[in-house]
Amino acid sequence: MTQQKIDYRAVFRTLPAGIALVGPDMVYLDVNPAYERLAGRTRSALIGRNVFDLYPDNPHDPRATGSRNVRASICRVFATGEPDTVGLQRYDTERIDRPGVFEERYWSIVNLPVAGPDGHVGYVAHRVEEVTAFIRTHGISSDDHRAPRDLEGELYMRARELQEVNERLRQAHAREREVALTLQAAMLPTPRHDGHSVAVRYRPAIGALHVCGDWYDLVDLPGDRIALAVGDVVGHGLTAAGVMGQLRSALSAAARVTDGPAAALETVDLYARSVEGAESTTAVSAYLDWTARSVTYSTAGHPPAALLRPDGRVDFLDQATDPPLGARPEHGSRPQTTVPFAPGGALVLYTDGLVERRGEDIDVGLARLARAMSRHRRLPPEDFADALLADLLPPAGAQDDTALVIIRL
Repeated sequence: MTQQKIDYRAVFRTLPAGIALVGPDMVYLDVNPAYERLAGRTRSALIGRNVFDLYPDNPHDPRATGSRNVRASICRVFATGEPDTVGLQRYDTERIDRPGVFEERYWSIVNLPVAGPDGHVGYVAHRVEEVTAFIRTHGISSDDHRAPRDLEGELYMRARELQEVNERLRQAHAREREVALTLQAAMLPTPRHDGHSVAVRYRPAIGALHVCGDWYDLVDLPGDRIALAVGDVVGHGLTAAGVMGQLRSALSAAARVTDGPAAALETVDLYARSVEGAESTTAVSAYLDWTARSVTYSTAGHPPAALLRPDGRVDFLDQATDPPLGARPEHGSRPQTTVPFAPGGALVLYTDGLVERRGEDIDVGLARLARAMSRHRRLPPEDFADALLADLLPPAGAQDDTALVIIRL
């Protein structure tokens, strides 16, 4: 049977629900006729205009929060890639025929993510349904504080209460994120590197709780050597930040008293078994020997370090890989491998937020990293780090933390 071609533009225009497509800058990209009727404006009067310039909060009502609530909902969709329901919402609108006069109106609003060509949220489908007539029919208004006498009114009041609870939860999550970021900054200070050309970066994920599982570390060693490491704790938020601090400190100490990266990771593996929440942490440890011009490395379930050659070729150091910390039933030794390097290249360590994308094979992300490293290979480390982040992280922000260490060879 021949598959019929569907005119999705016609479907969009036929839908009875009012739908607007909104970009990251809160500008109307398109609307359907049902939305035009609800908005009281034509499509040409809406497209290219900022939603909240056209529909601000009622300046005559100090309690008005409709604009703020709807904007926050759209921002959450861009940040998380998940649908967000505003629920029953009072959002007064200015009368077209009487500027400065606002009408009391109620809405049910759902914001839905729409993926762009790169797989990330390109715009939001803003679906609105007006319920003003329903509210007025059942005798409920912003100035009527009497207990509802019917089921519909009761449901409306409960919906308003749930919305207030959700808002308090979001504020609590935002406070936790701020505390976690402060803790992260305190535990990841700018490292000393004794004259070597080094750049480090940490970028938190964009979600409210998606922060503070990743770390980096650099340790100067005797004999013109330096130990570098990055790691990623399973989980997010303050708990992951606390575990991250313990493991980072343990690996930093182990690097100073053991004879190589494998032995350092073995020590931390043993320690991780006694730390709640440390199971399945991934890490890579690499020792640079400037005199021997070699890199010795060991990897615990982590994306491989990337060695940039002077000619632009990139080798992923994946020949000494073992399971994550604490993941094996019994503690044991770990492998390590040594490879030579030539002056003029760079060593790049990173966490998975830099290369992994939903629904995409990790090899695609690694190839993307290799191309970016080759393209920017002549930049100094600080510019190199910024260029990699600009090329590889989504414009709206990553869904996972990203730690990055670059050292020139």
